[in-house]
Amino acid sequence: MPVTQERSGTAPQSPDQAPRPGRAARALAKVRAGLPRTGLAVLGGLLLALAFPPFDLWPLSLVGVAALSLLTRGRTARQAAWTGFAFGLPFFLLLLSWLRVIGWDATVGLSVIEALFLAALGSGLAVTSRLPGWPLWAGCLWITQEWARDRLPLGGFPWGRLAFANTATPYTPLAALGGAPLVTFAVALSGALLAWAALRLRGPRRAPRAAALAALGAVAALLAGYLVPVPTAPADTVKVALVQGNVPNPGMDFLGRPMMVLNNHAAATEKLAADIEAGRVERPDIVIWPENSSDLDPFSDPLAYQRIDEAVKAIGVPTLVGTLVDGPDSRHVQNEGIVWDPKTGPGASYTKQHPVPFGEYVPFRDQLAKVITRLQRVARDFYPGDHNGVMQLGPARIGDVICFEVAYDEIVRDTVDKGARVLVVQTNNATYAKTGQPEQQLAMSRLRAVEHGRAVLIAATSGISAVIAPDGSVVQRTEELTAAELSAVVPLRDGTTVADRVGAAPEWTLAVAGLLACGAAVLIGRRRRPTAGTPAT
Repeated sequence: MPVTQERSGTAPQSPDQAPRPGRAARALAKVRAGLPRTGLAVLGGLLLALAFPPFDLWPLSLVGVAALSLLTRGRTARQAAWTGFAFGLPFFLLLLSWLRVIGWDATVGLSVIEALFLAALGSGLAVTSRLPGWPLWAGCLWITQEWARDRLPLGGFPWGRLAFANTATPYTPLAALGGAPLVTFAVALSGALLAWAALRLRGPRRAPRAAALAALGAVAALLAGYLVPVPTAPADTVKVALVQGNVPNPGMDFLGRPMMVLNNHAAATEKLAADIEAGRVERPDIVIWPENSSDLDPFSDPLAYQRIDEAVKAIGVPTLVGTLVDGPDSRHVQNEGIVWDPKTGPGASYTKQHPVPFGEYVPFRDQLAKVITRLQRVARDFYPGDHNGVMQLGPARIGDVICFEVAYDEIVRDTVDKGARVLVVQTNNATYAKTGQPEQQLAMSRLRAVEHGRAVLIAATSGISAVIAPDGSVVQRTEELTAAELSAVVPLRDGTTVADRVGAAPEWTLAVAGLLACGAAVLIGRRRRPTAGTPAT
């Protein structure tokens, strides 16, 4: 019986002719394949955030760096950019969660912007992971990323630098040699070396000895800080009192009714004066009030002027008063620290140089205020100052910086270069009370003390006020949302650290090295890429 074949309308397809999945299906497959790596990146970013105050689990800064190095190694620049973004977004969301007081939209918006820098870092880490000695280039690229965030956009926002998670760790003394950038570099190098060690302990090409050497390198970077001398010997001393008058309510409406915050600080100063007259405490040489301790312009409001003058005359010593004063026109206001003498009244002043975008001024106000009505609460833009905060306050030549300015290397460094013998941070964190932000700012001040070999005096309206020694140790501090006064004898120093003398050179050198490493990796990759018609090897 003959065998018959059943005919069909189409010929059978060979495996090579099988239909390819559609573009959407391929994209979905890629997303599914990348989910485990993305999840690990999210976890790594959260762990890095826990290294910062108020959690202070600083060893997790090494874990976070190592995780990002491992997750980006061997990936394409585009893949690693997504990994870096997935790492950076949860990191900043947790780190900057204190912005929820203003609104979660502000938290998310700023976190997305900052995470884009981590996306660029991820690409750089992937590209340079093919170079010899890639942990070194990884350390440099962390500096490149922080250098960019410190300046862009709108003057930059340097929160979340690795150095600010390591202000009371073995890495901290390195700040006296190269400032915050050198601390960040040492932390990033250690984390990348740990990642390199982990790679040498897995797979068919295991190399335990190489892994041990990499781990030893990480430990050496960790312990190097112990070899750095941190100068603390005073040339002179000054008796200081910090007044924390507290605010009516924390949050966006911390000022309460007009004159309330001013009355709180004036009354606290007068109480201190009464204790001095009764012999219960010694008279200080100087008194420091915080930022916005006067909520009214004393030059345009006679009652505010009189209230400040009464309190300063009662205490009888020069007082640094934080206040808002009218700017050069009706649309601007200035955030100032004013030296107020009990005999001659107001004298030298410092105007904040770096107002905070959207908090103290509104960029593109005419366009954005129509869309985001909340911006109308910033009624007048802060007018920036044009000089540093070096002023003579009684027997002390101080270097005044105001609030967020403590996060910017160049602003603090400039005061020391111009002769400040003690650093003063006037701050008003009442908007962010009990959110973790005051602890983050305290940590930055501790690093500045070591970096410049100066005592740092923090005066806050509602906390945290503190006295920090030149070695970064916290001698005294207040609790939040309490009226308090701190009295201490602090050193005045004239000597400079190596970090003061080299300035921004370490940061620029390391940042440029990171960029050059990326460029070299791209060029080498192109040379290795097979040309058209040439079979790949």
